[in-house]
Amino acid sequence: MQDYKPLIACRIGCYGEFIDEAWSHLPSLGIRHIETMCPESSELPDLRTKLNQYGLAVSSFHCVCDIKRDDVVEVMKPQFDLFPEFGTRICFTSVHAGDVPRETVWNRLREIGDAAAARDVVVAMETHPDLVENAKNSLVTMNAVNHPNIRVNFDTANIYYYNEETNAVDELRESVEFVGSMHLKDSSGQYRTWDFPALGQGVVDYRAVFQIMRDRNFPGPFTMELEGKEGVTLDRDGCLNHIADSAMHLQSLGVLDS
Repeated sequence: MQDYKPLIACRIGCYGEFIDEAWSHLPSLGIRHIETMCPESSELPDLRTKLNQYGLAVSSFHCVCDIKRDDVVEVMKPQFDLFPEFGTRICFTSVHAGDVPRETVWNRLREIGDAAAARDVVVAMETHPDLVENAKNSLVTMNAVNHPNIRVNFDTANIYYYNEETNAVDELRESVEFVGSMHLKDSSGQYRTWDFPALGQGVVDYRAVFQIMRDRNFPGPFTMELEGKEGVTLDRDGCLNHIADSAMHLQSLGVLDS
């Protein structure tokens, strides 16, 4: 897989209370892209300064999408307006329909897709209930919405967290045509168990995952989202090593340069 060099990023929130370390630590691991919350206007100067100082770029912004709101499209438009400045195309978001009629959800997602398309943005919905928590529901949602700018952010660990008796590779094969971005998070494989070890230390077969995406010439982003284990708090060195170990696994697969 040495000839496949997709865009590898890291969700900056993985650093938790040590987030100030992220800016210099990520480049030392060969990672030059981040996922971060869509900033408020007051936060923009600091974000621009840090990106320029450390040679980083934003590969995806995490945006809020409350599909239950009648004005959800208007709420999202100002978020999309920030994307061109940062050269960012992926809007990562979590969408929960709840009791909203599905036809209303589909229509709102199409309108969101139109607003995103006008700014060359792709909305990637996280592997969360109740629309895209597995391949079956993803296919239903994606086919119903039928919009090229509404896609799935496939989370390799959430598949195990929200579903029983399945695995990330099989689920990815079923829904790969609708994947717009991916979160790299390993899992102990236990249902509804918050146990997400460093990449390569859980049950996810990342070699197979990357092979599937390589076969489709998928450029990324593949964003490390490292959430650790419930009840275990890492100190500074533990946090940085957790992220470094995950990067090393990607390097061992040939998808990230050292």
